[in-house]
Amino acid sequence: MRVLVTGGAGCLGANIVERLLARGDDVLTLDNYATSARDALPDASGQLEVVEGSVVDRALVRRVFDGFGPEVVIHSAASYKDPDDWSGDLETNAQGTLNVVEAAREAGAGRLVNFQTALCYGRPDETPIPVEAPVRPFTSYGVSKTAGEHIVLASGLNAVSLRLANVTGPRLSIGPIPAFYTRLKAGKDCFCSDTVRDFLDMEDFFALLDKAMSPDAAQGVFNVSTGRGHSILDVYRAVASALGMDVADAPVVPPGADDVAAVVLDPSRTEAAFDWRAQVSFEESIARMVAWYDEHGVRAIYSHLRAPGKSGT
Repeated sequence: MRVLVTGGAGCLGANIVERLLARGDDVLTLDNYATSARDALPDASGQLEVVEGSVVDRALVRRVFDGFGPEVVIHSAASYKDPDDWSGDLETNAQGTLNVVEAAREAGAGRLVNFQTALCYGRPDETPIPVEAPVRPFTSYGVSKTAGEHIVLASGLNAVSLRLANVTGPRLSIGPIPAFYTRLKAGKDCFCSDTVRDFLDMEDFFALLDKAMSPDAAQGVFNVSTGRGHSILDVYRAVASALGMDVADAPVVPPGADDVAAVVLDPSRTEAAFDWRAQVSFEESIARMVAWYDEHGVRAIYSHLRAPGKSGT
């Protein structure tokens, strides 16, 4: 299969590329390395084509798609580095998605898999959040990614948009897991926001992605998660336990103004449509992450949350 992966050097993207190459697919990645690095990609000359550039560059996107002729497009590219950069986020996550959609249509791609943030739901009325819950994002990342999702769904392409929980696995450089790992290893103090999230192991994500890439699979919008929430304090305790550290609980502080108290997705519709269910436990997933960091280390840690005390747009 010929698969084009936008954002192919990011955490999800690079893991996907590695998996696709291992199963013998021909892969092209497009990435501008704003929150990633070229050396995150495996060395697979002849089977992997790497293009440096942004999905915002419409002409480049067209040339890449036309030259490669993908059967499947995995749209993983996203801007989330600066929560105050509304313009940049909209360019990448909305206009960039439109460029990808148009190029995929022109190139005759048979399937498009889009990744969406769970923050599209904003502050939900209930958890776990059903996939039919109101979409009401309020951050630059959530708003722009939701605009991109609407573009995908209105495109007429054979497409699926996966609203993702926090996927844990190799190369993860966003969120509390790498933050706690680096601080605990350095003997530094930690604190936990009073929030709840769901965490999905990379292997469970792959099991769903394999099914979602099929042109015969369901189209539309689906939540991808375990359906079970864990507090950030739970994450802290699990990381400390996996490190073999007997430490006191970190203090818990209220969530920031641009944060959400609880984001836990209901995967029931996804489980039915794809005959899939998450299998790896929270504790095992955290232990796998710690073991990976022990061997490979942690890159720069990114977040789409605003620094405390900073005003927004």
